[in-house]
Amino acid sequence: MLVALCGGVGAARLLAGVDDVVEPAAITAVVNTGDDLTLHGLHISPDIDTIIYTLAGMANPQTGWGIEGETWKTMEELKTLGGTTWFQLGDRDLATHLYRTQRLAEGATLSQVTAELASKRGLEMTVVPMSDDQVRTRVRVSGQEVPFQDYFVRLRHDVAVEAIRFDGAETSRPAPGVLEALAGAELIVCCPSNPLVSIGPILAVPGIKELVASRRDAVVAVSPIVAGAALKGPAARLLGDLGHEISVVGVARLYADWVGTLIIDEADASLRGAVEQVGMRCLVTDTVMSSPERARRLAEVVCGARR
Repeated sequence: MLVALCGGVGAARLLAGVDDVVEPAAITAVVNTGDDLTLHGLHISPDIDTIIYTLAGMANPQTGWGIEGETWKTMEELKTLGGTTWFQLGDRDLATHLYRTQRLAEGATLSQVTAELASKRGLEMTVVPMSDDQVRTRVRVSGQEVPFQDYFVRLRHDVAVEAIRFDGAETSRPAPGVLEALAGAELIVCCPSNPLVSIGPILAVPGIKELVASRRDAVVAVSPIVAGAALKGPAARLLGDLGHEISVVGVARLYADWVGTLIIDEADASLRGAVEQVGMRCLVTDTVMSSPERARRLAEVVCGARR
């Protein structure tokens, strides 16, 4: 069995490759929900939806998020009325949020609803939130703490970050089945997701990091930093803002106590020795998943990388 720790687009692309290499029913994706928000009265789980849409073959290939061929009539009408439109929700995407919100109101847990959505989209892979409890990533900018999506979308992650906090993490519990999956996994994969705000919230749920660290030799991570930059999102800027080196070596230092093997891109081959000095095994390959074929090739390397 393979368990993947997942954020958004990078994780979704790698999972799509893994889905071609490993029997889907043997895969469990544990997904960050620190990015979740309530807007227009709807519970929105961006990372979960990106994973499901991608694996279902629905995702917009240009953005990596949202649904291909989406329409925006509701947002256009909402803008006309003067409503909140900084967080864009497509017409088809809205159906997902309406369904999730309805089921949660009926008493279902987030993990139950996520399983239902994955099944309805035809997925065989198990997709589970990191926790059924509310954990929210909060970002401090200009001395003020704001929800993650305000920083990421409304402010376009174009402001310096002073601190990150995972509100509610201390009292949260792993979603049902998460610890069991991690304990029984032959391979634990840390996807190329933002180390601080995608992987960080998952590890902040009590019990998860401790268990993963105890299985360090079975843990393989793919660096989200390539040649000193993030391929997508604010990972590089966040690392720099919070005092970390913006390189695969910086990622290695963040992960060293719980990851046994780090996979880095060929562009960073010269840093392999520096990564190994941190105390990790380092593999070099093409990690840029610009096509399904390249994602599959990376997945093959990942799945063969356990010590």
